[in-house]
Amino acid sequence: MQLRKTLLVGWVSVALLSGCSLFNSEEDVVKMSPLPKVENQFTPTKVWSTSVGDGVGDYYSHLRPAWQDSTIYAADRFGIVKALDADSGKEKWKVNLSEKTGFFSSNNSAQLSGGVTAAGSHIYIGSEQAIVYALNSSDGTIAWQTKVAGEALSRPVVSDGLVLVHTGNGMLQGLSEADGTIQWTANLDMPTLSLRGESAPATAFGAAIVGGDNGRVSAVLMKEGQLIWQQRISQPSGATEIDRLSDVDTTPIIVDGVVYALAYNGNLVAMDLRSGQIMWKRDVGSINDFIVDAGHIYMVDQDDRVMALDTQGGVSLWRQSDLLHRNLTAPVLYNGYIVVGDSEGYLHWINTTDGRFVAQQKVDSSGFLGAPIVASDKLVIQAKGGEVYSFTR
Repeated sequence: MQLRKTLLVGWVSVALLSGCSLFNSEEDVVKMSPLPKVENQFTPTKVWSTSVGDGVGDYYSHLRPAWQDSTIYAADRFGIVKALDADSGKEKWKVNLSEKTGFFSSNNSAQLSGGVTAAGSHIYIGSEQAIVYALNSSDGTIAWQTKVAGEALSRPVVSDGLVLVHTGNGMLQGLSEADGTIQWTANLDMPTLSLRGESAPATAFGAAIVGGDNGRVSAVLMKEGQLIWQQRISQPSGATEIDRLSDVDTTPIIVDGVVYALAYNGNLVAMDLRSGQIMWKRDVGSINDFIVDAGHIYMVDQDDRVMALDTQGGVSLWRQSDLLHRNLTAPVLYNGYIVVGDSEGYLHWINTTDGRFVAQQKVDSSGFLGAPIVASDKLVIQAKGGEVYSFTR
């Protein structure tokens, strides 16, 4: 029997992503590191906070806001989508994508997932019910909605007139940006066991570069959905099914003709964009998106070490290991600092030069799962409970 992703949300994702064990013996339990003591060099200022529904609750859903012009767009899992003024947090509009089940009954959850994307005059968001929505950014009305091949777990990506969606059953689909009609479907193959989550594609020169649950990175021609090349960056190995997980759930990054990609239980690699040939690889894995900036790679590995590496060969520059198993978000680069959230609701600010802590603050007791975003001069993050916070340095 195949174990699908829906099973893993209550099983492997808890065991692997929440620092808990599948076993009962004391030696198998992975313990969260205690909160490190930090002498704050500055105190980040909270500009505003506002609630967007009920957030994601206990579901493993990486909903996070999007920013465009002067507006923050955010959603909860149930179906609430809001547009917020980026300076004040004041609500501009609100819609509810949940479905009514009857005149006297409550609405069914829309099961939104994967994050909000703002592009042009629309915002896009997918759901676990295999629906992708395009909303008019001016008032939140539905421009179109499309049934896709499977759970839309990744963030939609807009490029070359297409909305690209990577579904939970291993399909990459190109939807018309204008009306949502499916233009093509590429089958990226699926293993029998995988983590819950999918890589959002990166795009360049008419190609979409996307990670797969089979440990491969694929390049797909966006014009017609044709596979250009595939490269394996993670080889299943180990004694158990969990040891052999090799998903590439992170979004690849393309810089100067080089594709950087990162697998769980696998490698960080640099590949030639045209051929997929591996230029170098480093034995480090993660499920979190990473950053490439000014010749440096900043990432959080699968044990929650925060680290910096050089883009010329993946040489380690520094490693911060005081946040082990605190279930960190993906990192963001803000005002010269690396910022990560954790499952206890703390934000940690880290010096990019040496990996030392420069500030720490408790923000929300529900904790963080989705990564922070940078909106002009502000840092914005959404807590699991649905509260959206804006900070400035």
